[in-house]
Amino acid sequence: MAIELDGVRVATTMRTPGHDFELAVGFCHNEGLLGGYPVTKVRYCADGPAVGSAFNVVSVSTGGLAPSPRPRLGATTTSCGFCGRDEIDELATGLPRVGGRALSWVAMAEAPGQLRSRQTLFESTGAVHAAGLIEASGEISLVREDIGRHNAVDKLVGRMVLDGRIPAMGLGLALSGRTSFELAHKASAAGFRAVVSVSAPTGLAAAVAEQAGIQLAGFARGGDMTIYAEG
Repeated sequence: MAIELDGVRVATTMRTPGHDFELAVGFCHNEGLLGGYPVTKVRYCADGPAVGSAFNVVSVSTGGLAPSPRPRLGATTTSCGFCGRDEIDELATGLPRVGGRALSWVAMAEAPGQLRSRQTLFESTGAVHAAGLIEASGEISLVREDIGRHNAVDKLVGRMVLDGRIPAMGLGLALSGRTSFELAHKASAAGFRAVVSVSAPTGLAAAVAEQAGIQLAGFARGGDMTIYAEG
């Protein structure tokens, strides 16, 4: 799917169809392309009927208010959220601290179990990842699935952007796989207070969490987990 912002193509990503508008909005937000401006319109294929592009082009509009976007240098795959960027270092430094009250570690430990019970597409295919929104109460209130881990997060964040729930102060992000650098960076960009996954974080992900003040835990299974950053 191609993503355009104010008429400029900024990325092409392999994705599981569904929640395409949320994916496009979440991607633009997490990449910092919106510049703090609200999304005014999202539609398929700004230059013609959606069927002409097989619903594979989504255009996000801020009415031209967002800064002129910098397109990716290459296509995004299902395995990496930052393929084709000039320098990963520029993404790993200068991250602002997230805000909001810390989440309960008990709630974080239980969140992946809740997420697994709501992975309906995974139940049918066994081949997709999921991202879940952890409320301050510990409840998983929103789940998005996609073959790409980063796409699942972008879809979740896109929904939250459209609902006016970003920055995600005092909220957590539950992941069905490992917490990679790009997922930790997306969590920081969205303002999540905590991230927990059923697998391990990478060293760069832990560094991002430490710098951004994010609670980070992994190997959350059966009520147990390993804490990597206390936030």
